[in-house]
Amino acid sequence: MNVVLITGISGSGKSVAINVLEDDGFFCIDNLPAKFLLDVIESLRSQGYGRVAVSIDVRSGTSVSELREIIGGLDRFGHDVKVLFLNARTDALVQRYSETRRRHPLTMHGAAPGDAIPTLIESIEQEREVMSVVQDLGLTIDTSDLSANVLRQWVRDVLSLHHSDISLLFESFAFKHGVPLDADLVFDVRCLPNPFYTPSLRALNGTDAPVAQFLSEVPAVQRMIDHIGHFVQHWLPAYRQENRSYLTVAIGCTGGQHRSVYVVEQLAARFRNTEQVLVRHRSLAARSLAA
Repeated sequence: MNVVLITGISGSGKSVAINVLEDDGFFCIDNLPAKFLLDVIESLRSQGYGRVAVSIDVRSGTSVSELREIIGGLDRFGHDVKVLFLNARTDALVQRYSETRRRHPLTMHGAAPGDAIPTLIESIEQEREVMSVVQDLGLTIDTSDLSANVLRQWVRDVLSLHHSDISLLFESFAFKHGVPLDADLVFDVRCLPNPFYTPSLRALNGTDAPVAQFLSEVPAVQRMIDHIGHFVQHWLPAYRQENRSYLTVAIGCTGGQHRSVYVVEQLAARFRNTEQVLVRHRSLAARSLAA
């Protein structure tokens, strides 16, 4: 069976992700206690289901810690398992709870009788601690600055990847908005010449030919791309030995518009012939929705 496990921090978009899968024809189960996962999957398999998506979160309690062993059991039964861990910055989560007026699961269920009800921020931090034991099981997506539409597209992109031992995700971002929570490796390219200060290039981005031409003519840019590429190439076997499914390489510049976008595109082109590659441009995605 094709099994997709959606997990992560409450308020980070798990409902959006599970709805994408349901629209794509998956049989979806929301908020399944982790300890029942193996039995449920085997039961659905015996009934002829081929694609199943399950959402598991902090409401599973202590059984979350058993998830690693449970997923190993699914692998041994021959199921193709993908894990998506959705995360977001605390300030983004607080804003979302404020807008929706919903309560955090741990403010309702996290306090023992007689104890004070934890605040929202206390609940979020407690949840991060509980869920940290499963964060490295699959791909992490930082949804802090993503709209629901962008998240839907990213989930579709990730799940359309063919099976391979490891997939490389190259991601551009803006340092002024903070380092993405889903980054495994972070490289800073703010030391490179900035096309922003060339008036004719300011409104363009790193995927546009004039910007690419400008940066391709700067020797330091090519040296930076070569050094990052050699680093990733050299250490990729070590990450494979960890049995990781994804490696996210984040490239940052000031605004996430020119230099980081160009470098990501060049690195993706370099690795695309030999590795499974996915490209994300965080700031460009946010800017396109604001336009």
